[in-house]
Amino acid sequence: MLRIVVVSALLLWSCNPKAQDSPKTDELQVEFSLPKKLKEVSGIALSQDKKTIWAIEDQGNKNVVYGVDMQGKLLKDVLVENAENNDWEDITKDAQGNIYLGDFGNNDNNRQNLSILKLGLKTPSQATTKVIQTTKFHYEGQTEFPPKKSNWLYDCEAFVEMDGNFYLFTKNRSKGFDGTFLVFKIPNKEGDFEAKLIGKLKLNGKYSDAAITSAAINSTKDKIVLLNHKNIHVLSGFSANDFNTAKIQKISLNHNSQKEAVVFLDDKTLLIADEKDKDTGGNIYKFNLK
Repeated sequence: MLRIVVVSALLLWSCNPKAQDSPKTDELQVEFSLPKKLKEVSGIALSQDKKTIWAIEDQGNKNVVYGVDMQGKLLKDVLVENAENNDWEDITKDAQGNIYLGDFGNNDNNRQNLSILKLGLKTPSQATTKVIQTTKFHYEGQTEFPPKKSNWLYDCEAFVEMDGNFYLFTKNRSKGFDGTFLVFKIPNKEGDFEAKLIGKLKLNGKYSDAAITSAAINSTKDKIVLLNHKNIHVLSGFSANDFNTAKIQKISLNHNSQKEAVVFLDDKTLLIADEKDKDTGGNIYKFNLK
């Protein structure tokens, strides 16, 4: 295969399904450590004024959204009064600043109570918040709970909101992992919906290189970042109803940890969080898209 030299990251995009690898970047630098109580961060989002990081933890943890300032100080534990943390795997916001929780962790591909929860969460001064909209859903194409292990494509840890719809990017847990993932679209509304399959794509690499753990979208809505333990993958060239045309660029982070959360600080800068593991992790990192 002809090798193409990439002069600058994000200038050259590959055609799916084979993603073009970019040159290696500088190693991630720690921006700050997360509060000690946040050991299993599964998603982060920014408040509208970008002064607060909203962080969540996944299955087995409290039904709480944590407000952290931009130096890593814990501001508030905001209890979500009317929701259970079945398996909160990502958190995002829309253009108006509304906050959404993805309660769609599905390690065994057998859940039938998947949902996205809109919160009445505005400031870290709140002691509590409530779910003000519940979007329930099931996946188009899934008829068995669980399916055969060769088709475990219905776990999810990553989503974004764009123009009144949610876009979910599944985490491949299939036996014989090959980097395949699915993209589903769900309306941002109260109700019970079939998540429509609008893309089937593939990332290069093994599980740590290509199993998707979080997603983020830029302000101009033309780039979506998918995170895994070792890399980010930047999607472009997609449309609202078709991700099969998306181009994918893989960017190595030169750093291996259990990275579970990503958000755009601005259109050229990402914040990335990883879980705490003994003496490593539990940090927020800054990464510049060049």
